Parts: sequence; C-alpha cells; structure tokens
Amino acid sequence: MASNSAKFRGLLQRPYEPLFMPKSNGQLYFDLPDNYLTDRYRAIGQSLQTRFSTNISTRVPLQNITPPDISFAQVVPRRGGFSVFNTRDRKAAGQLIELFLNQSNPDALFAVAAYSRDRLNGPLFQYALSVALQHRPDTANIPIPSFLELFPDRFIEASTFPRLQEEGRIVNQGDRMAVDIPINNTASDLEPEQKVAYWREDIGVNLHHWHWHLLYPSEGPDRVVRKDRRGEIFYYMHQQIQGRYNIERFCNGLPRVKSLAQFRDPIPEGYYPKITQSSNNRTYPGRSRNQVLHDLRRVEDQVEVTIAEMEVWTGRIFEAIDSGFAMSANGQRIPLDNKEGIDVLANMVENSSLSPNADFYGRLHIEGHQMIGYIHDPDNSFLEGFGVIADNTTSMRDPAFFRWHQHVDDIFERHKRKFRPYTASELSNPNIEVNSIDISLNRAGASNNVLLTFWQRSQVDLGIGLDFGPDGNAFVTFTHIQHAPFSYQIKITNNSRTPKRGTVRIFLGPTGDQNGKSIPIQQKRRWMLELDKFAVNLNPGVNNVVRRSEQSNLTIPYERTFRNVAASTQPESDQFRFCNCGWPSHMLIPKGTPQGTRFDLFVMVSNYNDDVISPGFDENIPCDDAHTFCGLRDRLYPDARSMGFPFDRLLGPSVNSLEDFAKPYKNMALNQVLIRFTNTVIARS
Repeated sequence: MASNSAKFRGLLQRPYEPLFMPKSNGQLYFDLPDNYLTDRYRAIGQSLQTRFSTNISTRVPLQNITPPDISFAQVVPRRGGFSVFNTRDRKAAGQLIELFLNQSNPDALFAVAAYSRDRLNGPLFQYALSVALQHRPDTANIPIPSFLELFPDRFIEASTFPRLQEEGRIVNQGDRMAVDIPINNTASDLEPEQKVAYWREDIGVNLHHWHWHLLYPSEGPDRVVRKDRRGEIFYYMHQQIQGRYNIERFCNGLPRVKSLAQFRDPIPEGYYPKITQSSNNRTYPGRSRNQVLHDLRRVEDQVEVTIAEMEVWTGRIFEAIDSGFAMSANGQRIPLDNKEGIDVLANMVENSSLSPNADFYGRLHIEGHQMIGYIHDPDNSFLEGFGVIADNTTSMRDPAFFRWHQHVDDIFERHKRKFRPYTASELSNPNIEVNSIDISLNRAGASNNVLLTFWQRSQVDLGIGLDFGPDGNAFVTFTHIQHAPFSYQIKITNNSRTPKRGTVRIFLGPTGDQNGKSIPIQQKRRWMLELDKFAVNLNPGVNNVVRRSEQSNLTIPYERTFRNVAASTQPESDQFRFCNCGWPSHMLIPKGTPQGTRFDLFVMVSNYNDDVISPGFDENIPCDDAHTFCGLRDRLYPDARSMGFPFDRLLGPSVNSLEDFAKPYKNMALNQVLIRFTNTVIARS
C-alpha cells in the first residue's frame, strides 16, 4: 500500500506525462477508472492498462467518483503559460485551491486531483495542489518537490535537455554522467548586465521566489491568503533583495538600479533568457534594448491594462501615503500608521486579495510584471507568450525585474519616510554594552574580519521532471557563487546584577558604491543587509557570544534548497511547507572583489522585552530557522519590531554616517570586514 506521500509525489511528477504511465522510476502505477482518462485515451484504456502496468511494484487503485466541475480552471489552456501575475490565472488557481481544500480527507483530495491532473494546465495544477497540500492539516506533512524537480525547464538552459535525454536513453543508470550547464550563457561580455547574471539567474534565488509565493499566495481562500504581517513580509523580502542586488552590482563595477518610475521611458536593458516551457516547448520570448511599454490589449489572455491606468493607480497610492490613510471599498478610512500601515499598503501595491479597495487602488505590482512581460507583443499580434518577468518562477532572471521592484520599493520608502526617527528609548538597551564584533573563517589561522567567496560546482537530479524521459536519475552540474563558512564573535557586557535577554541584530552595509565613492547615510540605510537575528541570554558581566554563519535566521542550507524529496532521508514534518522557504545559504554575503571590498558590519542588541511576540519561540525547532523572509507556520511573526529595524526609518537629522548613528548607544558596535573573491571553481564534496 502506497503512503499518501508516495501517492501525491507520483501525482506531482511529470505533469504532462499522462497519469496512467508509471511514476517514481517505474515503480508506481495508478489504476485509473475509465472516466479518469481523457477523451484521447478513454477508447483505448484497456490496452493502455495492459501495456504500462507490467512489472510494477506498487499499484494504487482509485475510487470511482462523480467528476468534479473544473471548467473554471480550464480557461487556462492546458499547453499554454500560467502566471500568478495574470488575473485570470490567479482567480482560476484560487478556485482550484479552494476545491482541493474542501475535500473531506486525503483520499477524496487525491481522487479529485487525479481526475483533474490530465485535464488542466500543468503549472496551474502543480501550484494549486502544492498550496492546498501545504495548507491542509491532514496533508501538511507531505513533502512538496521543488519546482526545479517538477519543471527544470524554468531554471536550466534549453540545450541541456537533449543531452540529458540521450544520456538517459543510451547509458545504464549506474554509468550515467552529469551534464554540465555553463555559467553565464545568456549573453556575452558585450552586455554589461551579464556581470551579474550569475546572481539573477541563480537557481536557489529563483527557487526561493517560487517557494515564497507558494506560502503566500495572493489569491485564494482567505484562510490561505490571510497570514500574520503578510504584506509587510512582501515589502521586506523585496526590499532586502533590492539591497542585495544593488550591492552585488557595486562589486561588479555597475551602478545602482534605476527605478522604472516613468512608465513611458524606454527600458535600456535587453534580455534573452534561453529557457523553454515544457508545456509547449516554446522559448520564453526575449526583449531587445530600449523597448517601451504599451497598453496591453490581449483579449484572448484576458490581459487588458493601459499605461494611463497604471499612472492613475500610482497617483492614488501616493495620495493614500501622503494623507496617512487608505479608503476601503465601503468608504471607511484605514490608517496607514507605523504599526500596521506597511502591511495594508503592501497588500494594496502587490494587489493581493487582502487589498482594501482593489477597484480603486488597482493592480500596480502585478500589472507591471505583465506589461514588461508582454512588451514584445502587447496586442498578441504575433501570438507570443509572456517573458520571464511575468512568471514568478523565472522573473528574477530579468534585469527589468529589479528596475520594476526599485519603483515598488520607492513607494514603500515614501511611506516609511513619514515616520519620525527612532528615539533613544527605542534604540537603547539599559545596562547592555556591546564591546566588540569580529568575524573569522571557521578554520585555524584565519585572519579576523576577512571573508572569502568563490565559485562552487554542485549537482542536482532532474530525473522526475523530464516528461516522457528515461527512468532513473538525470544529473546536471551547475556553478554558483559560494562563501567559506564563518562565525561571529561578539563580546557583550551585562552591567546589571541579574541575567537579561536580548535580541542580536547583525547587518552588513556597503562602504562605497561601484567607484568607491561614499554613500549618503539616508540611502545607505536602505542597503543595510540583515545577515542574522537571534535571541541571547546574557549573564551579569562579560558574555562571549559565538554564532556560525549557517545558523542565520535568513537562510536555508543547500540540502533544503535543492532537496530531492524522493531520495530524502529526512523525517517528514508537519512544518515542511515552511522548511524549504528561505534565502539560499550560498547567497548570504556579497561576492566582493579579487582585491577585496570593505563592508561595514553593524551589530545591535535590542531590548528583548520590546521584541518578544511568542515567548515560546525556539529557532532550533526544524523549519523555524529561516523566518526572516518566510515567517512561521500558523504563528505570529516572532519579532514585534518593524521588519528592518533599526534601518527601516530615516535616521536622525544629526546622523551623517553609520558611526554617528551607533556612537550614542552602548548596545551597538561597528567593525569593517573585507570580502575577497577568488575566481576558482571548487566542486561540492
């Protein structure tokens, strides 16, 4: 008897390969009643059963059910594109999620999902079922394969797949060799933006973006969408991504990202992604340099929006920020105060179903993705699909993503600038003194405050994602940035006579731009990268706190980013849905430069009594260790402060540098760290 995990895993595999074909490397077979078969196969169902059901170790019978009405989801063509930025697609996904959630038990869910699978768009089905599995209490322990496993075409250069097919068809399982994916294959060195392609196209970064949207869908049943501080997490995650990308640009001699605030200006950067969609084997369209946005009139895709509407929505959002309140659909004033205002505003800007007045404030964020995504064919004259920026699994690959999100972040910054700087009582922590902070690599004889980055070659199995492909493994190797593991050493003195508890907040910021020029502090604070945040017990006297880089509450390790659920030996957890969400650990710190780039290291120990939300929160519980971007399952976000504290607001008028900011407070300390990049490729052991 197959477990629920094995059954749903088989259901999720190879979505365009009919369900009657064996799954899980030929070991799992679904005995389908005739009415489960699509019209194409129903007439020959008996011969198919005979042909494909031999030599199977596990057979899964399915109960005969009254076919559910899934016509609402079939508005998304089975072999077409699916995007959570498309209003039609989002609504279809929301209804499908609700259908799956409303099934009485896992067996009923499995039957309805199995019937629906071969009749629906593959990515739509995968998305809706994955969201439902993660949000049902009776299936929350079922591991969800990563999108890299399900749709490797979204992450892997297209020429790789014929080579994988050849290797799998000709070579026996034990003798197969991994196919290497070359780094930086989307453009030549003639394109300046190619210097940071390794960052934008990083598989782990894009998997994080996909997984975050599984946890925080913008459309669907309220019990799925409405999570604690959902809008604020949307704001903060993207704000930190923008900061990280800008600093990465500095390390590669490129200027900061310019905002796409003027919708009628050309977009200087072109982008040709070199990846395909397995649903129709068509490439994601490219975009040439200096293209301009147009009104979208794609009636067939139900994508219709004008530049004028985008401008009106932006003006209304600015008006709400400047007046300090938003208007709900029934005319009620909703304050955009400091405590909850950012949450309301982010739901308005993103346009989730939690927006207080979507008809009035519009769909700014998602339609921006669509406008850029269809810039090459705004009226569907050439029957071209959307570009990578209009697909949340691939959108961060495109340089225009960061232009657009710079505009989105500037909107949030407009709101944040309305609030007074933090006061001394909010920033200080009586009797707590941070004497010093240092960093060292986790190896004997390493110099203090010098970090190392390099290239690493890693391997991942794509076998279960190859529709109609060979059974067994199909490995690829890819090259990504990596850093040597390191530790923080923080000396903290508790000058009181009793033990105290504090929250350690560690940030990294640039000392200069791409030319080494000093950055004004009010701009620099937006590029302070949160590296870690954790609670600490402080005994009276001197406390020597050591914290390893891999313990960061921001990141998840390589093994969880690229987890193969079929091969995993990890125990299943009812918190699995949050377990694979987190920033990839290999992207924790910037690349630096061969000669070494200096960064400011900032640490603050804030007053735990002002921070605590859930006294019982323990970061050592599995899957609670990357809550900075992902929150906690069915619990409040474990920090009462505004996300980004103490840099989310303007600093005081007398503050002209980070030193000026920290100097009055004994519970803060600064140091400088050198990040040195070595252009060497090291294989993952």
